[in-house]
Amino acid sequence: MTLEIITADVLDGLRHGFFTRRGGASSGVFEGLNCGAGSSDQAEAVAINRGRVADAMQVTTETLINVHQVHSADVVSISGPQSDTHGKADALVTNQPGLALAVLTADCQPVLFADPKAQVIGAAHAGWKGALDGVLESTIDAMIALGAKRDQITAVIGPSLSQRNYEVGPEFFENFYDTDSYNARFFVNGDDDRYMFDLPGFGLHRLRNAGIEHAEWTRHCTYADPDRFFSYRRSVHRQEVDYGRLIAAIRL
Repeated sequence: MTLEIITADVLDGLRHGFFTRRGGASSGVFEGLNCGAGSSDQAEAVAINRGRVADAMQVTTETLINVHQVHSADVVSISGPQSDTHGKADALVTNQPGLALAVLTADCQPVLFADPKAQVIGAAHAGWKGALDGVLESTIDAMIALGAKRDQITAVIGPSLSQRNYEVGPEFFENFYDTDSYNARFFVNGDDDRYMFDLPGFGLHRLRNAGIEHAEWTRHCTYADPDRFFSYRRSVHRQEVDYGRLIAAIRL
């Protein structure tokens, strides 16, 4: 099966994509393009899947680069092929042609950044914790350190958990409200004491508040479309043993 790659018009001119689960070698609950080496999927299948993504990005598997994600605000600047020194972080930036930066998600926001004029790109994994702690702003700052201009940066949020499927408890709401009362606008009332959280809306707010005028969401919900997307939350509701990871990538 052919890979399905969601692209954004605002990133035209740069090879990039939010890959769906279609076109992969994995089976069972991982059926499709599972790129999560940390999952319990067969390592051989994950390697095949990553190879197919590398081919689509026109890079080698060594130059399809990601980090060990830990829901932090940490960013690494990449200057060469994959190595153990890249360590734990949740975003990557580079100004080196031929390197594809990648993040893995299964409900969290995959965010691709580019300043085509300065030839600087970035990729971030932004779940609620990373977004609240500042991973998007940290990615922007790291791009600027490599020569990007804030008013030239474009950011695109890929398939993520949408508000209608993101139910949270009062403690979650209070965490956001206590940080900034403005954050209340990203919640609507659910059943009983529950709330529904708008993760992509919050991500767009943080990006625009950081001075990124060209920011958008692809408007795909990972939970709502099991044929195209993996979803951690859906796997929990279905009581599945594990879940696949989607990949998003960008290169100069």
